[in-house]
Amino acid sequence: MEKKNSQPFSKALSDFFDVNRGLKMKLAEYRAVNGWHEVLGEGVSKYTRNVYFKRNILYVQLSSSVLRAELLMNKDGLIKKINEYAEAPVVKDIVLR
Repeated sequence: MEKKNSQPFSKALSDFFDVNRGLKMKLAEYRAVNGWHEVLGEGVSKYTRNVYFKRNILYVQLSSSVLRAELLMNKDGLIKKINEYAEAPVVKDIVLR
């Protein structure tokens, strides 16, 4: 028995997110928050207290001032890597506290 409108689930999901742009952006924001831990790894995650996203800005609370200073020097690179991980340009700035 042949199905007339069959397509892979990944294609159907992609089409769904193309139609629902708001959901796609929320998913990218979620990925950006998770991307902090994935992109920077376990060493930085150890000193990370809180990560949250608000109005295209990723806020990160760190427990190490030395690490904060080091990350501030490479802020543009971090934004680029996190946006690549999120698969959308959602992060415009990172605030390190």
